[in-house]
Amino acid sequence: MQPPIYTFDESRLAELARYEILDTPAEEGFDDIVELAAQICETPVALVSLVAADRQWFKARIGFEPCETDLDSSVCAHALVEDDLLVIPDLTQDERTHKNPLVTKAPHIRFYAGAPFKSSSGEVLGSLCVIDGKVRPQGLTHNQAKALRNLARQVTSQMELRRALAERDKLVLRQRQAEAIRGALLRLGDHLRDATASTDMTITASRIIGQTLNVTRAGFGRLDEGGHHVTVEPDWTADGVGTIAGHYRLNNYKTLWDELRRGDTVVIKDVRIDYRTDFNPTVLLGLDVLSMVYVPVKERGRVVAVLIIHDNKTRQWSADDIGMLQSVADRLEAGLGRLQAMAAQDVLNHELSHRLKNTFAMIQAIAIQTLKSVPDQAPVEAFYQRLHTLSTAHDVLLKQMWTTANLSEVVHSVIGTLIDTSRLDISGPEFEIGSRATVSVSLILHELTTNAFKYGAFSNSNGRVSLAWDLETRDGVEELVLEWREGGGPLVDKPVQKGFGSKLIRLGLTGSGGADIRYLPSGLHAFFRAPVAQVQLP
Repeated sequence: MQPPIYTFDESRLAELARYEILDTPAEEGFDDIVELAAQICETPVALVSLVAADRQWFKARIGFEPCETDLDSSVCAHALVEDDLLVIPDLTQDERTHKNPLVTKAPHIRFYAGAPFKSSSGEVLGSLCVIDGKVRPQGLTHNQAKALRNLARQVTSQMELRRALAERDKLVLRQRQAEAIRGALLRLGDHLRDATASTDMTITASRIIGQTLNVTRAGFGRLDEGGHHVTVEPDWTADGVGTIAGHYRLNNYKTLWDELRRGDTVVIKDVRIDYRTDFNPTVLLGLDVLSMVYVPVKERGRVVAVLIIHDNKTRQWSADDIGMLQSVADRLEAGLGRLQAMAAQDVLNHELSHRLKNTFAMIQAIAIQTLKSVPDQAPVEAFYQRLHTLSTAHDVLLKQMWTTANLSEVVHSVIGTLIDTSRLDISGPEFEIGSRATVSVSLILHELTTNAFKYGAFSNSNGRVSLAWDLETRDGVEELVLEWREGGGPLVDKPVQKGFGSKLIRLGLTGSGGADIRYLPSGLHAFFRAPVAQVQLP
């Protein structure tokens, strides 16, 4: 007889999947239950049976060799629709089971009693059953039936405990991964601030990505003007994985590259089945690539480069993974833009220097010819010296870059790497913050500044930002309050989706919240507060 329709109920199967218990190793708690069930009910076989869409699988078993059977051999599937115990004294005489292969063939089971167990939401997931090779007309005694019901409830308790522990472990793992990503982004920010060469930036970014996300290859490729070729710079690879550094024509995987040129992040968890690569996965498989992420890097709105991340196994890329990669791309975009601006400034300075020196040389030559007959040459010599001082003044480069736990120095250190701070109105008292708050504040300011470059006050020549902090006492607790207010930029709309950068901002000054973000007609307004005691924690 076919299993009940409820066996294939989507809600029931989804609930079973949420427990993530199928095909897991034996566990003592479940093994103890089947041992007790067999002893109490005086049967040679006891099973904790979980009924899936295509099989029944035994989390615990005693007296029965197979770890699973197909549904044609499942008696427990019929227990799913029972309000109470399903007791069949003689399986050969019941229309649901008389043709069951386990009845008609070895091991020739004859007696079955099963107590269904439910999830916390009420879905029946399987049964705790006892089986005998002999017909038992009397079924179970009252005490045996009661014990079987009680033990079935213990199966549910064990499953709930198991799921709670698994969710706790996942939460701990996510927290550790989030901390690792935060630390990686901070290290990258520190390096980009000090880097003076683009290759140094990209190699370091690739290494940090590879080590933090545990992938097999990370690199950086520059697109040509037409977007038809990519030059991959020296990349980071795991041990035993080859480099892909070199020059390539983008004649494979047109859909993939078209999406990238549009500015979309390309995420592929398995190149063999993804629509962008499944028609010719051989090239990628030959490079030891099973999953990948490509993140565009833009310059003035145009995609000019790509972050390349490969893994040699299939991978379900998490939102945090993608968020980190997009944040790295944003930081590289800002860092490379800074280097380009510095290079352009160097060219301009060199040209100005050349012209100024020519001008000073001409003035000095004219002065020599004009003043050579002056009897007292002392004032003339002083004039020459002043000209020389002026000619060397343009060679002086003023550059400030601080990294301290002083809040003001942190502000200037982070924002000063991205923009001339003359476009900011910065105010606040001298205040020392702890190492954890230093990490959080640095990330917040970097995100706010990067966003202001893209969408806000720094995206045009007129916008300004007011950044102020102070100490306030509220309900007897002294707090640090920090306010970022933009003005003069374009109208900023609230984003439809919150990316990873938004999450970093909303973590607040200490990583535990306390952020109020408002998208006002006048510009973005971000307000943060946290107790001083927390802000100053080491």
